[in-house]
Amino acid sequence: MKEYIVQIEKELSKQIDVLNAPSIIKKAMDYSLQAGGKRIRPILLLSTLHALNQEINRGLSCACAVEMIHTYSLIHDDLPAMDNDDLRRGKPTNHKVFGEAMAILAGDGLLTYSFQRIAEDQQLTAQEKVELIKLLAMAAGAEGMVGGQVADMEGENTTLSIDQLEYIHANKTGKLITFSVVAGAIIGGATQKQQELFSKFANHIGIAFQIRDDVLDIEGDQAIIGKPVGSDITNHKSTYPSLLSLEGAKERLHYHINQAKKILEQTGLRTELLFQMTDLIAVRDR
Repeated sequence: MKEYIVQIEKELSKQIDVLNAPSIIKKAMDYSLQAGGKRIRPILLLSTLHALNQEINRGLSCACAVEMIHTYSLIHDDLPAMDNDDLRRGKPTNHKVFGEAMAILAGDGLLTYSFQRIAEDQQLTAQEKVELIKLLAMAAGAEGMVGGQVADMEGENTTLSIDQLEYIHANKTGKLITFSVVAGAIIGGATQKQQELFSKFANHIGIAFQIRDDVLDIEGDQAIIGKPVGSDITNHKSTYPSLLSLEGAKERLHYHINQAKKILEQTGLRTELLFQMTDLIAVRDR
């Protein structure tokens, strides 16, 4: 997985470098891309390819595209009109360094460039490109991440039901994680049955990822997380710990982790890297 991160970050830097664009927007885009993220989504894509005995180079551009969309969402989330955060991954947020207008444009640039990278990938077939672009647009747009963000904002200062909370996180966080795994399955030539199993697996780890995020907002170390803890309470957001108690949230986390592992076993593939990623999501400290 460390090798994957090195390859992903090298490719991200390369893809920004070749952009024919003003240097300031390239710097702003690259600033947030290289701010030290966990790279969980692109690693999941490459680990799925590994499970299918495929060369990971075939999925590298798509993996970077996912990370670009994730990074764009963080830039926009941090803006004064949204969460108004000063720190991200231990560094000043994009708008604090480049100004609000340039941060918005950097996010826009990453979002649109992600689709260009898939469209221009010479290692993918035309059919694969169309399918991946469609699924990524759905995962990132109003039917996915954007819709989840809207529901999250509307849910502030109210007490949500557990079903409402799961809707928010299944869309705001889970859809892009699910795309990452399913994209790896598509590029890797998985059967329809295998794709369905990978999608179910990803749904569970997507929810688990957010539950762990909620737990870290209570008992995490700000120096490790790279942003202030307790922001959910400050912003009056419903979370798994607030609805289920901290212990109840941890129980729900372990349920989804165990379900994810059971589904992986059903694929009959060499899923050791995906098992390790599942464990990492359960115990991550940032």
